[in-house]
Amino acid sequence: MKTQRLLILGRVQGVWFRESMRIEAERLNLAGWVRNTPDGAVEAVVQGPADAVNALIEWAHGGPPQARVERIVLTDAQGHYSGFEKRID
Repeated sequence: MKTQRLLILGRVQGVWFRESMRIEAERLNLAGWVRNTPDGAVEAVVQGPADAVNALIEWAHGGPPQARVERIVLTDAQGHYSGFEKRID
């Protein structure tokens, strides 16, 4: 089990990034959450088998078609998650 925090920087708000990530995370059977940050980034915590987490990280480097990801900051995260939610906070 791997738990990773992603801070996704670039043109990632207003381009359907959170919903696209939620759909991809559910497809990969991952748990966690995704939300916009006040400074224009997208933050996510993703939990599941290492290969599936790595696949979602790889997906996030491109994101949905209108996104322009400049970089992703990865850190280890803690916690236990069930399901994957798109947060509004």
